[in-house]
Amino acid sequence: MTRRSYALYAVGSICGTLLVVGIGLLVGRVFHKLMENRLKKEIVLVEGSRVFESWKNPPPPVFMEFFFFNLTNAEDCLTGAKPEVTQIGPYTYREYRYKDNVTMVENGTMVSAYTIKKFVFLREKSVGDPTVDSITTVNIPSWAVMEKMKGSWYRTIVSMFMKNLGGGVFTSRTVHELLWGYEDAVLEKAASYSPGLDKEFGLMYKKNGSDSGEFIYHTGEQNYLDYGRVKTWKGESKLTFWTSDESNRIEGSDGSSFHPFLTKDERLYIFTPDLCRTIYMDFEKEVEVKGIPAYRFTPPRSVFASKEENADNKGFCVSEKECLGTGVLKVSPCRKGAPVVASFPHFYLAEDKYINGIKGMSPNREHHQTFLDLNPTTGVIVRASKRAQVNILMNRISGFPETRNLNETVFPVMFINESVVIDDASAAKLKKLLVISEVVSNFALFIVGLGGIMLVILIVLLVRAHQKKNDVNRIVFTKAHHAQPSSQDDTSYCPVGDKEKEDPQNGTYIGLTEKVDA
Repeated sequence: MTRRSYALYAVGSICGTLLVVGIGLLVGRVFHKLMENRLKKEIVLVEGSRVFESWKNPPPPVFMEFFFFNLTNAEDCLTGAKPEVTQIGPYTYREYRYKDNVTMVENGTMVSAYTIKKFVFLREKSVGDPTVDSITTVNIPSWAVMEKMKGSWYRTIVSMFMKNLGGGVFTSRTVHELLWGYEDAVLEKAASYSPGLDKEFGLMYKKNGSDSGEFIYHTGEQNYLDYGRVKTWKGESKLTFWTSDESNRIEGSDGSSFHPFLTKDERLYIFTPDLCRTIYMDFEKEVEVKGIPAYRFTPPRSVFASKEENADNKGFCVSEKECLGTGVLKVSPCRKGAPVVASFPHFYLAEDKYINGIKGMSPNREHHQTFLDLNPTTGVIVRASKRAQVNILMNRISGFPETRNLNETVFPVMFINESVVIDDASAAKLKKLLVISEVVSNFALFIVGLGGIMLVILIVLLVRAHQKKNDVNRIVFTKAHHAQPSSQDDTSYCPVGDKEKEDPQNGTYIGLTEKVDA
């Protein structure tokens, strides 16, 4: 084979290999797009879709842990001392949640549902018996009444009958009473003047077996980015609790579902009725749960930042005088006027003045951060912890003598840790789906790799063939040398011309010239 033939063969082989690689890339891209479109069509909130049943009845077990802050120096606080608390908990409940009264609306483009939550106590996961363990904390019903009477001309009269009824600044109740409700003498008296007012109070009162109102969600059929996005809550597309349109927006999902194909640079919005507002989360890092890759999203400090630190939060100020600092949010507008303040546990991400205002606070990222671990391909929650703290704003209130020595304090009552980890059966199904998706996504890389291997093999074969050809020429050359006359004709070999000539009978022509002695 001539050099020209070798060159043509090499070029043709390389072009063929590159063509295979190109076709592989194209086919891989097509398969990846098909797989992506298939997932987008299956991850929708309609009957028969891959996720609809698990959306209505989530299989992974959810646990709700309650941690209380027990006040150890109540009497001293009344004289102006800093409150000292000890954390007691967890009191753990298994949370059963499901969607009820699920109905397709607006020609099947939306779905309406109520989320029901039920709680069952788990003694083996708790520190004690909630019906026995007692907690000393702020008397929330009394503070609600005092806040309501602030500025009223008959607040002194109310103060007197509160004192007669035992409605002090602090109270001692069992964990069960604080959670699920107890009859309060002050509320009972107030109810006699205000029909419809509950006589009982509890942090989780009437929340066992109830719902938080009707949600209407986008199905995601028209746009996969809208999957699970809340359109209305209780028939409204925006809130009325706050003082700006920005703060009153209902945006994002309800925290139970997220669209597929998440990216690290997007911000996730979540509307939560417990906080009466929309919050957001940003990407923090990559994690792995039961062999499933996930992106961790967490709420940044700016979510509860002061209006000075984040101007977008100005609308969350109840009034100019009731605008708190970074790390806390007064939610009294949606808590019937009660001075309830929300924060992260132990005032995590809050200003030092709130942490230092209570002895016993020790914010810790590992134990107090809220996070969502989401598989980026499917948007499925593989692990999550929602951590929030309930506080009461205490300060001096004119007309109520018991408060005259109090310093303004955001007093922590309890915090919750609502957590979930994907169950093994769901994890196995998700991993199988991800394997298929990974194979399809990497098909192009497989073809490229195969083409690369073919190219290497081709180069090796060409090199070996070229070496073999040189070896043949060398053998012919040597034979011709040994076949020449004796040393009388002192000669040396040289080619006839600049180019080698081939004879079908005699091989390569060799010309002889006389050797010239130096």
